[in-house]
Amino acid sequence: MVEMVKQELAGRVALITGASRGIGAAIAAALSDAGADIAIIDKSDASDVVDAIVAKGRCARFYMASVDDFDGMPAIIDRIVKDLGPISILVNNAGVSSRGNPVLHTDAAEVELLLRIHAMAPHRLSQLVIPSMRICSRGDIIMISSAATKTQRPNTAPYTMAKAAVEALAAVMAKEVHKYGIHVNIVAPGLTDTRMGQNLSKAWGVEDISELNATSPFGRVSRPEDVADVVRFLVSDAASYVNGQRIYLDGGA
Repeated sequence: MVEMVKQELAGRVALITGASRGIGAAIAAALSDAGADIAIIDKSDASDVVDAIVAKGRCARFYMASVDDFDGMPAIIDRIVKDLGPISILVNNAGVSSRGNPVLHTDAAEVELLLRIHAMAPHRLSQLVIPSMRICSRGDIIMISSAATKTQRPNTAPYTMAKAAVEALAAVMAKEVHKYGIHVNIVAPGLTDTRMGQNLSKAWGVEDISELNATSPFGRVSRPEDVADVVRFLVSDAASYVNGQRIYLDGGA
């Protein structure tokens, strides 16, 4: 039974962006363990993540590129399809943090950058992979958003705006593409023990993110594997009737 569960995604190709570390790396590992072949797009070297997957006897490829290279992305997607086959899972995970300034002191270029990475890039990638998903028996597009769209903390306007935009994109696409057998869902983590999460906790005056365990639900801060487990569920047969949903992964905080 365990082996059957591990291979539930066998024959599917999953593209994960921003998977050189943190949440993206955990998602790549989880989907690979479930049987999917993995493609990673990242502007940072993801060779270690790929090597770890290959060492377990699974298939993974790394394509170095920035997700906001809109003109160059069609060639990358074509290479992935030629190397691995049609993409049936897309996880739009790549992201950057904002500088933590109030709106009054936020540069327009920062807002533009975050919208490009968090919203425009998922729009472009979704546009490029939907044709190959349509020939698959099932397709899944997952947007990694943030609990910031719920908490709306001060000094986070560029980040919160960008995540709200990608959630709006997901909501619209879920209604457009379900007729092709494609599911579109959102996973919105709260504070997670990643490099970005550690930097955020330091901005709050907390030197070590583990210091927040005592005040977090269930006695710990979220881990990348928590997010990966939810993504794995959403792209599985167990979620065959789940579409257009947003799951906040913050322990109920």
